[in-house]
Amino acid sequence: MTDPRTLQPSELDQLPDRDPQETGEWLDSLKAVTDAAGPHRAAYLMRRTLEGAEGVGVSLPKLLETDYVNTIPTAAEPEFAPGTDEAMERRIAAWNRWNAAAMVTRGSKYGVGGHIATFASAAWLYETGFNHFFRGKEGDGSGDQLYIQGHASPGIYARAFLDGRIDETQLDNFRRESGGNGLPSYPHPRRLPWLWEFPTVSMGLGPLSAIYQARFNRYLTSRGVKDVSDSHVWAFLGDGEMDEPESTAALALASREGLDNLTFVVNCNLQRLDGPVRANFKIVQELEAQFRGAGWNVVKSLWGSAWDELFQLDVTGALVRRLREVPDAQFQTYQTRDAAYIRDHFFGAEPALVELAKLISDDKISECFHRSRGGHEPRKVYAAYRAALAHKGAPTVILAQTVKGFTLGKGFESKNANHQMKKLTVDEFKDMRELLELPIPDSAFADGQVPYAHPGADSPEVRYLTERRAALGGPAPARRTQPVAPLPAPADKAFAAFDKGSGSQAVATTMAFVRLVKDLVRDKETGRRWVPIVPDEARTFGMESLFPSLGIYSPKGQTYEPVDRDQLMYYKEAVNGQILNEGITEAGSMADFIAAASSYSTHGEPMIPFYIFYSMFGWQRTADQMWQLADQLGRGFLIGATAGRTTLTGEGLQHADGHSPVIAATNPAALTYDPAFAYEVAAIVKEGLRRMYGEATPEEDRDVFYYLTVYNEPMPQPAKPAGVDEGILRGLYRFNTAESAGVTVAAANAPRIQLLGSGTAIHWTLQAQRMLAEEWGVAADVWSATSFTELRRDALEADEALLRGEQREPYVRKVLADAEGPVLAVTDYMRQVPDQIAQWVEQDWSSLGADGFGLSDTREGARRHFGVDAESVVVAALAQLARRGEVPARSVKEARERYGL
Repeated sequence: MTDPRTLQPSELDQLPDRDPQETGEWLDSLKAVTDAAGPHRAAYLMRRTLEGAEGVGVSLPKLLETDYVNTIPTAAEPEFAPGTDEAMERRIAAWNRWNAAAMVTRGSKYGVGGHIATFASAAWLYETGFNHFFRGKEGDGSGDQLYIQGHASPGIYARAFLDGRIDETQLDNFRRESGGNGLPSYPHPRRLPWLWEFPTVSMGLGPLSAIYQARFNRYLTSRGVKDVSDSHVWAFLGDGEMDEPESTAALALASREGLDNLTFVVNCNLQRLDGPVRANFKIVQELEAQFRGAGWNVVKSLWGSAWDELFQLDVTGALVRRLREVPDAQFQTYQTRDAAYIRDHFFGAEPALVELAKLISDDKISECFHRSRGGHEPRKVYAAYRAALAHKGAPTVILAQTVKGFTLGKGFESKNANHQMKKLTVDEFKDMRELLELPIPDSAFADGQVPYAHPGADSPEVRYLTERRAALGGPAPARRTQPVAPLPAPADKAFAAFDKGSGSQAVATTMAFVRLVKDLVRDKETGRRWVPIVPDEARTFGMESLFPSLGIYSPKGQTYEPVDRDQLMYYKEAVNGQILNEGITEAGSMADFIAAASSYSTHGEPMIPFYIFYSMFGWQRTADQMWQLADQLGRGFLIGATAGRTTLTGEGLQHADGHSPVIAATNPAALTYDPAFAYEVAAIVKEGLRRMYGEATPEEDRDVFYYLTVYNEPMPQPAKPAGVDEGILRGLYRFNTAESAGVTVAAANAPRIQLLGSGTAIHWTLQAQRMLAEEWGVAADVWSATSFTELRRDALEADEALLRGEQREPYVRKVLADAEGPVLAVTDYMRQVPDQIAQWVEQDWSSLGADGFGLSDTREGARRHFGVDAESVVVAALAQLARRGEVPARSVKEARERYGL
């Protein structure tokens, strides 16, 4: 062993040792303890010294791990609040355990699945919160925000059944929703909007969203929109779920911004879906180090009160050492083995433990290793929750150890397969009944059917539960469903400014959108409700002009002098800043957007978020969160900038978006538009504000969000033609005809074709229109296809109406009814985008698009490569007309040769 006195000061600190004698005395003391009592005792003293140093404000590196014991000793546990009836709360928890298991078991006969074991392990984590901590929405403020672990949803339904919010019929329709009276599998607000607030499955999205929700709460308060400082965010997670990268992606943000309004509760039952979370390691210790390293307050609640006697007998520290070294998979095995095995395998590891085991009975060993976990004792959970709320300056994570499948019997508890086990036998239910001491007679098991159990609407249990929830502000979880007052429409001047076009000035639609937002945020009524969100690309999108006027949100304001302070558009941070500049994190930016987009329900304060991003890194990277947004009934504007496969020059394959509209089209809540011109952008945003925030009609679904693709390709913006608003919003309108465009066609009866261009592709289409007329004698009409997706949805609705016996013509067919000649659609995306509507177009159909991987080149080179430039459009149009016999076949060959295709 290295003598600590031989270490050179430079190895410990860059400062000189001002008192070498004192330093030597400390090091001599350490060596003496090590020699006399062993390295374990020395390590214990060092840890306590470091803890003491932190307590008196001495700045030292923090310990990343503590012993595998409870953070809060039994003697330091607080008393329950006055009026608490522990026996009553145990009975309530027993009813909920029973009904959760019964619901899933009864549903298994339909083959719909369900999860029993997760809630069985986490029941007290929820029950303690519902009885003492979670604030509802009927009190002052917004209440707390609860992110429920998805697999625990049966337990939440069971509690709602007990308090009368759900009936037996609904329980029997768990996971069977098509009849209209069912319960969704997981927390799905769109499917059960009066109960669920936050979707938490897919796993990993819950913890990420919870962090940004807590952060958004601070944002609302700091900006003076609404004081929600009393709201606390609780996120319930599984230890296996923490493997998802999103689960821990924003831990540093939560710590950096001091989000003490946030608590993670990690249910550490040591199991994931197929087996142990860390078979050969310890997930609790790993998570503790990860969270402590990120700056979180960590509270471990691992052992129940039965362990107190064992720890008191552990005078050598051998028990604590053994608990720390045994891997998780072995603890899982102890849960299923008898006392003799545990004596031999656990206590037989060293002589001190053998002696300790002689002092305790087999029953005591079984109680400790089979039943007594911190997450299964309400007093331990209560103490942990109190500690979390009392801690200031940092978020808290509670690591609560439980047994997966607890109270469900030997066939379930700690079994590797229990996540996939969907039912208990009648005999197993009867054993559970005895364990939970529930008054359910054998006669209730009619024909082998497991009964639901309820103590009665006027029972002491229901009265107690109702009183506790009333004191905490009403039922939970619960979502606010009453509509908020419509926001007044912004002045029309902001939108009309784009109607006259830009003349000869080249303006990109990206810049047009930013200019529009700059005007809208100045609106006296609604300007403060805009939430600009950008992932460290504001300058790319021309948004730096918003920095000094709106400010970038920071809870610390600006504690430094920015390097560009002498410039007009300097980087300005402010406590009440409006812009959320998230750094390089699309996932974090989407979590921001989701919190803002559902603020109208969560806080009763409608906010108008727009999140602008490289279109390639939006839907491709975070489409799962877009589904979460749809489930959470969020509203706002997603802006895919630098969109299209050929507009972003030089960036290459992973920056060339040819498919975001395809992915967006799969999301029913996403209204996807690919506007070509600035006035189209303005019209779509104006309509979006009306539908989502203004005076929508009763038939309209307000719970939608808009996805607009905009381009960084500056082009002269034309004036808005008359009468095109309906077509812009529905997805298609005729921009011009060959005649109105002023192109010269030699023959009066010239062949005619309809060119549909979307987004930036309309500019090549307009160029092709002139070439077709002047070089080939073909008249082409040009249409702006603002949304192939909306055209398709309208057509699908028409098809569905036909099945109901209603006659309804798809809009695309109606608007093209009098259009002469074939149709050629051109896009900067995959041909799959325009081909969405092909089956409803009665004319001959063809399309051009940018299929395949992107590449680095100039715009012209990329468009020639993909065959979507003006010359390619001309050749494709001639080929389509040649097949109809309307132009000579040789014209196609001649055109290919002339244009070098």
